[in-house]
Amino acid sequence: MLLTPYRETLALPRIKSLLTVATLARIPIAASAVVLTLHVVADLDQNYAAAGLVGAAFTIGGSVGAPVMGRLIDRKGLRPVLVLTTVAEVIFWSVAQGVPYLTLLIMALFGGFLALPAFAVARQSIAALTPEAQRLPAFALDSITTELSFMTGPALGVLIATGPGPRVAMLTIGGGILLSGIGLWLLNPPVRAAHETPVASGERVPRRSWLSPRFVAILAVTMAATLVLSGTDVTVVAVLRESGEVGWTGPVMTLWALYSLLGGFAYGTMSRRLPAVALLAPMAVLTMAVALGGAHWWLLAILLIPCGALCAPTITASADAVSRMTPASARGEAMGLHNSSLTVGVALGGPLAGLAADTWSPVWGFVAVGGVGTLIALAVIPIELLRRRRDAFTADTSTPAPSLHAADTSAADTSAADTLAADTLAADTLAAGAAGPAGAIPRQSRETIPSPAGHH
Repeated sequence: MLLTPYRETLALPRIKSLLTVATLARIPIAASAVVLTLHVVADLDQNYAAAGLVGAAFTIGGSVGAPVMGRLIDRKGLRPVLVLTTVAEVIFWSVAQGVPYLTLLIMALFGGFLALPAFAVARQSIAALTPEAQRLPAFALDSITTELSFMTGPALGVLIATGPGPRVAMLTIGGGILLSGIGLWLLNPPVRAAHETPVASGERVPRRSWLSPRFVAILAVTMAATLVLSGTDVTVVAVLRESGEVGWTGPVMTLWALYSLLGGFAYGTMSRRLPAVALLAPMAVLTMAVALGGAHWWLLAILLIPCGALCAPTITASADAVSRMTPASARGEAMGLHNSSLTVGVALGGPLAGLAADTWSPVWGFVAVGGVGTLIALAVIPIELLRRRRDAFTADTSTPAPSLHAADTSAADTSAADTLAADTLAADTLAAGAAGPAGAIPRQSRETIPSPAGHH
């Protein structure tokens, strides 16, 4: 019974192939950040701050490029964008491994801008392939497979970078993205549902029709969620290092990812959708509570359970909300903005947690990112409550109350019906008197004689 939503979703045409190809396509993308860092530090002999600048440039480029690529998909279709981004990414990873630092810094902006949109495309296609009733478990599966990609990609990137070397790892990422782009091109998942207006129609909708305050609020919640996640990543390493238990970093991180997987799986089985902010708020508050477990790795792992279990559900809820709030002809751009908010949150969370850890102590990283997440949730909650109140008011006013004219007409009709019934009763009485008991009309038959009101 618990698996029924997933069985029904996976039984839909092309869903399994989409999730498989998207999961594999995300692995080299997930490895890119750690490989770039190791290349700048090991091959270019720069410090970690310089590596962070390259990562930030790549992130900024990606944040700007994601909605632009999404808009191109809305207007030109998926395959032209896949060709453009795949070729651009292969060129970037092939050339970047052999250029000096300043050139790499500039190239990172363009490399991020033209990044393969595997994440946004998968979510856009899920919205096109699934009816709204089954979209929640589909997005939950997408979040689960994303977790698997991020559990696999960085580990493989570190393995190759510390073995054959970072340059080989960069070339490997380029090869992986080439295969990913070809796989998505061959699969060619739909970006519009069969009943929606096709891309070839050239339909356009103004941004103001869907870029509402509530949509911006969903993006803020999405950004806050990944800010908390990336900040927790950094803080866990800092806390374990200070307590002399840095060797337990891998197991604690793995458990944290497992909590997210299980939480995402459980959320996908729910019949009722929860607002993303209703998941963000407890996740952020519970992240601050993790600061109590800095003394031992096992206590840290236990305290990460509740906030970790809310990670994937929060991302799932935000993607589901974006897909339902956006018209089909703007869904690519909307999913691109959603992807940008994810990226911006990741970029901000690490430095914020690091600043708090350096200024006070490592456990304050949890407090810093959890506190920011809580503040954003508190700012968004009134918008969500206002929307629900407006929806309830709309539902109430959609059923009009009877007017005075209608009441008068109903009264007139009732009076006419009563008159007709009285006349009929008198006729029945006369007939009964003439015909005797055998000719009497049953009471039920008299009561069901239609009145004039029945013809209105």
